[in-house]
Amino acid sequence: MSFDLVFFGGTGDLTWRKLMPALFQAWRHGKLPAHGRILAVARDDRDDAGYRAWLKDRLQEAESAKRPSEEEFARFSELIHYLRMDLSQPTDYQRLKEWLAARNADTVVIYLATSPHLFPSICEQLGACGLNHDRVRVVLEKPLGHDLASAQEINRVVRSVFSEQQALRIDHYLGKPSVQNLMALRFGNVLFEPLWRRESIANIQITLAESIGVGTRGDFYDRTGALRDMIQNHALQLLTMIAMEPPSSANADAIRDEKLKVLRSLKPFDAISVARDVVRGQYRAGNVEGHAAVGYIEENKVPPGSHTETFVALRCEIQNWRWAGVPFYLRTGKRLAQRQAEIVVNFKATPHPIFPGPNAANKLVIKLQPEDGLELQLLAAKGTSSGAEHEALSPVSLDLDFDKAFPTNRVGAYERMLLDALAGRLNLFVRSDEQEQAWRWVEPILEAWSAQPNGLRPYAAGTWGPPAASALVARDGFAWAEEEC
Repeated sequence: MSFDLVFFGGTGDLTWRKLMPALFQAWRHGKLPAHGRILAVARDDRDDAGYRAWLKDRLQEAESAKRPSEEEFARFSELIHYLRMDLSQPTDYQRLKEWLAARNADTVVIYLATSPHLFPSICEQLGACGLNHDRVRVVLEKPLGHDLASAQEINRVVRSVFSEQQALRIDHYLGKPSVQNLMALRFGNVLFEPLWRRESIANIQITLAESIGVGTRGDFYDRTGALRDMIQNHALQLLTMIAMEPPSSANADAIRDEKLKVLRSLKPFDAISVARDVVRGQYRAGNVEGHAAVGYIEENKVPPGSHTETFVALRCEIQNWRWAGVPFYLRTGKRLAQRQAEIVVNFKATPHPIFPGPNAANKLVIKLQPEDGLELQLLAAKGTSSGAEHEALSPVSLDLDFDKAFPTNRVGAYERMLLDALAGRLNLFVRSDEQEQAWRWVEPILEAWSAQPNGLRPYAAGTWGPPAASALVARDGFAWAEEEC
């Protein structure tokens, strides 16, 4: 299969930090289809050689194990080309069309690694010059819109040019190996499915924690905030994967239909429940992993007195037969104690304790980053007591490290998503109705915050967020995973 992969925003952070390194790894692993070209599009005045030299310097900033050698980059860079474009000029789109037509590849994937406000105009221009034929797919990066209305408008324009099968809305968390193994864990094994319901599960916690601050993205982040940046997309997608019903098949739409049902079953928020069940915070100066860290409002490009949240914790419920009464806790934040993304499924304790000590419970920890694996915490007797009728139980862990279990050519999230986009596999991409339903659910939170802008709770950088986040979980008699004894 011949392909052309076009990156709008070819000199942007996303392209050189994530997309090009992912493509290089796919090429290094021998997974990139043969007969391909990669075209970077940007406004800078460069040629192919100039862009390759620029990219080579950028790739040296990758982890040492992922950096190309001189010989590797020389061969990989033969795929890479550059085209200077002004995205507002129809004549430049015509030049792009001519460049693509010179070879007439089997598949053309156009990746919009630009600001989302440019998506509608780019798609309209692509349609106007005929770059929306059935061999073309367009990939849309998040955040897709700023609220429900803007998301609907972007989708309206995109649908006027591309079919739903051609428009791939990416959420790179869905490409993480551990998230992929959620499907295998639930629907490929008989062990867990009988327990995956309200009768056996006490609560589920989803944590997406970052130890870094906003860095050089202060102006972007201040317009976005943690709710839009992480909860509306990543956290809700993980929730749907955990809570969905078994699909009728592995077909993309069968899976996405079940995910949509979960989003539609989420109990809606109003002003009262937002005040009760949602905590928003903003980091102040502190110490992160042994290094001093400034507060959010001291960060570069953040306006003084900003009310943008850098932390969100919320409690939600799914109103259906399987999950009625089970609390789901979602949490994300910048400048937290450590970088960690995980899903913790806390099972209920045994109904009648016969062993001394606390009546502890089992838990399943699905590790997304920095580790990648599963940990099942069971209870067992140490076998060290003598003369005791019963010995207190202690927790033991069954640990699965996916990198060790599958050591050969593990595929990263963006690598997987790019390969799927080229192959036309839609399972990991978000359908427009899913994305709009997620906005519909978070919008009452945004509206309540807009009416009460002074509700931010401060937390010191290097902690796990405001104390109110712990109180949110404690109210139900539970605790966040790191707070448990």
